[in-house]
Amino acid sequence: MSSEVAIKVEGLGKCYQIYDTPRDRLKQFVLPPLRRLVGLPIKQYCREFWALKDVSFEVKKGEVVGVIGRNGAGKSTLLQLICGTTNQTEGVINVNGRVAALLELGSGFNPEFTGRENVYMNAKVLGLTHEEVNARLAEIEKFADIGDFMEQPVKSYSSGMYVRLAFAVAINVDPDILVVDEALAVGDIRFQIKCQRRINELRETGTTILLVSHSGADVVRLCSKAIWLDGGVVRGAGDAKVLVEEYHAFMTHDVGKRAAESTDRVVRADDSLAELVPIPAQAFITGEGGAALHSVGLFNESGRLVNVIDRPQEMSLVFEATTLTNILHPFFGFQVINSAGLRVLSSSNLLAGDETQPIMAGTKFRARFRFFMPEISNDKYLLAVGINDGNIESHVRHAYVYDAFVFDCIFNSPWQQQSGLYKLAMCHFEIHHAV
Repeated sequence: MSSEVAIKVEGLGKCYQIYDTPRDRLKQFVLPPLRRLVGLPIKQYCREFWALKDVSFEVKKGEVVGVIGRNGAGKSTLLQLICGTTNQTEGVINVNGRVAALLELGSGFNPEFTGRENVYMNAKVLGLTHEEVNARLAEIEKFADIGDFMEQPVKSYSSGMYVRLAFAVAINVDPDILVVDEALAVGDIRFQIKCQRRINELRETGTTILLVSHSGADVVRLCSKAIWLDGGVVRGAGDAKVLVEEYHAFMTHDVGKRAAESTDRVVRADDSLAELVPIPAQAFITGEGGAALHSVGLFNESGRLVNVIDRPQEMSLVFEATTLTNILHPFFGFQVINSAGLRVLSSSNLLAGDETQPIMAGTKFRARFRFFMPEISNDKYLLAVGINDGNIESHVRHAYVYDAFVFDCIFNSPWQQQSGLYKLAMCHFEIHHAV
């Protein structure tokens, strides 16, 4: 393997044996060797499940690579194989350098040992000498920030303290390769920010990072490349931003229907026959039931149906609905809600000064909001749409779909490194020196 390559995987496969009953497990262990010994045909008493099949890729030193895919795609299994916590069924894995893994945080802790004792034990497992652990101990304690509990058995820890200490150990051993499995969302918000800041520091100093995350924004922000696993096989690999857009297009609207590349089809917002996205069967819907929302679409400034927004631009929100009762004072609204449940943006036809005529029962219609989408923090967002009768102060809610549409914001500007939900459209600064 080239000295410039940190991780190389060739033809990797992992097969698990699935048993219907404990008796079948015993039969599989005992009978096939006996049948082979007496020359009888081999019979299997289990079913094979390939968590990974024929996976090949390489990660160069200093690269940050994201691994994306739905639940059960094989992402965690891949990381476990690379870290050596389980063995592959077939294929070859070559790893060049010290690996620190953030998988099941704290899984190697001894509950009877104190926090300090577990720090020494885990750090030595990762290849540090006693002297090297001594040199890093103060930083680990500061990062974990659990105070006097460092001297207590970890069995007395809360789950939060357990995670903080485990992350502090793994993140402070100066690894050549850092493997992270959904660990950026652990602990409280302050600890999450601290973890992300530390990972950014490692990235900037040339540490190779392999990151599994369901957050497309995190993958695009941190990674230059990505690998898309689906059903245990590599569905795609390449530029992180391009692959995340394809993945979210597939997951949000095309699962089981069309391949991801079908999202290249141009669907225009001003086309009365444009195909909108049906409201999901599992959507969260409230209201009096006087209207029904059928489908919705979010269109960019080029009129293309999108689920990833990468720059501020003019947008159109189009939805199709049917009134089931007379709506005398139509009041339509929408909200953009982030992954923390915060309503980041909202508007309505009344706020926009666009009052409409009454809509009689049984009317099927399409409506459109046109608005400028500013730069907001990179995240996954829900688009909520409401149909009401009345005014802003007093109205009847007939239909409110909390999760009518899902989209990602993936902006590349330096502002994304700051802390904020919304980028100011205008901000000036001046300084005056004392005379």
